Amino acid sequence: MKRRYLIAWAAASLITGAALHPQGVRAEDTVSLPCVCELSGAGAVSGKNYRDGAYMAVEEINADGGILGKKIVMDDYDTQSDAPTSRALVQKAIDADAYAIIGTVYSGSTIVNMLVAKQNGVPQFTGSEAPNITQQGNPYIFRTSSSAAKGVPGLTPYFKDTLKAKKIGVAWVNNEFGKGGHDVFTDEMKKAGIDIVADVPSEQGQADFAADVSKIKESGAEAVFVYLNEEEAARLLKEAKKQGLKVPLVGEVTLTSQKVIDLAGDAADGAYAHVGVTAGADVPAIQAFGEKFKQKYNRATDHNGLKGYVAVYAVKYVSEMNGSLDREALAKKLHGLTLDVAKYPGMLLTTTWDDTGEMSRESFMTQVVDGKQKVVGTVPAN
Repeated sequence: MKRRYLIAWAAASLITGAALHPQGVRAEDTVSLPCVCELSGAGAVSGKNYRDGAYMAVEEINADGGILGKKIVMDDYDTQSDAPTSRALVQKAIDADAYAIIGTVYSGSTIVNMLVAKQNGVPQFTGSEAPNITQQGNPYIFRTSSSAAKGVPGLTPYFKDTLKAKKIGVAWVNNEFGKGGHDVFTDEMKKAGIDIVADVPSEQGQADFAADVSKIKESGAEAVFVYLNEEEAARLLKEAKKQGLKVPLVGEVTLTSQKVIDLAGDAADGAYAHVGVTAGADVPAIQAFGEKFKQKYNRATDHNGLKGYVAVYAVKYVSEMNGSLDREALAKKLHGLTLDVAKYPGMLLTTTWDDTGEMSRESFMTQVVDGKQKVVGTVPAN
């Protein structure tokens, strides 16, 4: 009981002052799209990029008249990268009349807080990628990027046909995000006839990867699948360089992100990853987004900025299709919907949601070259 009160108190104090409120607009002429995001703690880089991408979309949409004539208000709720706090904040945002929730990014938080949104019938747009999020039968949850269940299989041809690996090591983080990617990957390798010779879990926040790298090195693995959060991925890359691990290091989503590159330095060079979306993609709309983001915030964005941006535009487009700001209608319309980028440019790429809220669209293969993420291939929507 005491913990519940502490969480509630924390939730009341974690609304930040950076929210977007259109000036001179009456409350009845607005629509609330709160960002429940990781603005501090371990997920702060991801959460801030997600929030700032969403902010860009809000500013553009409001400048163009809003959604059905109503200006968007986006309040910030900082989860501190803590799952119980995120749950309390989703409830607080709903109590403040949220039309839809933008966030969270951490899978461990989303799997907990999405139940609150579901119980209240509020659509939620998450940047989380653990497969089980869309496997719970929740009709109000929608991804803003593909999950590991969609992305990881795209790596199978690289391990099997390009690397021609017969023995693989797996380094993964023991949380909702890591478990999901690990399970999909090991199933894929089994189907491809590739042996997992080192299966090495680690804990979120782990500082020392010497034993992990040593185990992989001694296993005889011909390549390594790395599925860790950014800071831990950077530490593993640095340790791999220190120990002279020469085999290819291949990941999904985080391994070639800008944060990992910044933290790992030249130890990141050569790392290879599949990403759902990247500012480095040779797509004019995405390139323009990346430049605008950098000019506005004086930093480059990772994939999370793009995820937040398309979340807000999805709300706009579907609400205008419905002709109303009805939460249930918004959720129903999204299931089985395709938004063609030629007609709906704010989506940046043609995007489809299935009846579980899973997203499908073109994705990208990337490699770190001379300290920069470089797109080296594309993967068709699946």
